[in-house]
Amino acid sequence: MRKILFINLVLLFSINIFSQDYKPLLDTYNEWNVRFCYEGLCDTDIYYTNGDTLVDGMNFKVLDGYHYISRGFLLREDVNSKKVYLKAILPNGIYDYLLYDFSLEVGDSIDMKNPITPFPEDAGYFRVDSIIPRPLVDGNNYDHFYFSPAASNTVSTNNAIWVEGVGSLSIITAPSGDPDIDGVGRVACVFKNGESFYSDLDIIDECEPFFILDSPNYTTQKNSIIAIRTSEKNIFQIINIERFSTIDLYDLKGVHLNTFENNNQHSIQLNVSNYPSGIYLLILNSSTNRKQTLKIVIE
Repeated sequence: MRKILFINLVLLFSINIFSQDYKPLLDTYNEWNVRFCYEGLCDTDIYYTNGDTLVDGMNFKVLDGYHYISRGFLLREDVNSKKVYLKAILPNGIYDYLLYDFSLEVGDSIDMKNPITPFPEDAGYFRVDSIIPRPLVDGNNYDHFYFSPAASNTVSTNNAIWVEGVGSLSIITAPSGDPDIDGVGRVACVFKNGESFYSDLDIIDECEPFFILDSPNYTTQKNSIIAIRTSEKNIFQIINIERFSTIDLYDLKGVHLNTFENNNQHSIQLNVSNYPSGIYLLILNSSTNRKQTLKIVIE
């Protein structure tokens, strides 16, 4: 009897040692590369988190990239409950969504939302058909969730795939999205803090991060002009702007509010703390009449 008890204790102890804790979706820096093809021509959309912000006493990461340059899309993760939320700050209001629940078990259902994506926003209920641990870049197993529309779902017909630590294999804000490389696209690479975490080399030749980590506070896109919120509220760092001499600030009604001068500097800081909360446009102007538009969100 003692021998059996000893063996059971050893097995339980071994399971606790080798079982893997939940891998959060959000790290300090996060980057998703979504690969898509059309008539044989392929390209990659880049989505990434670009700074942190505090809303209603809760910490969010700012989602940026192809569909989200307004910086009004904020991600928050409750690691204890394994849930990921989106707060969308839009001109017509502020909306909150539950994107992911990685505590689901086989047979459970979830009402999926796909805000600001090519997929139906109200996608209906999906059922977890299976959860299979599969190895990723680091050799460890991470749960892959396979969903199909529930019997009551009259909106969606496609299946969906989530990966622990990654999110949807479609667009990050489309949990029910169809990960189809010949459609909206499929996740090819995911990076956390500049390190490869997920790769699908069947659809892309290699996975390299699109961003370099310039400082402990933000990521900088290679050779691209971006606005980065600094640690001080409503002060933005504008990067890679040597070619631009002035930056004009406009509200969404087209009213010109201010002009900032740049004397061939690589980056400058803009203090916009005197303006009301909302979405604003930055128009960058060069001496050769080249223009570039950026969006910022003033809190």
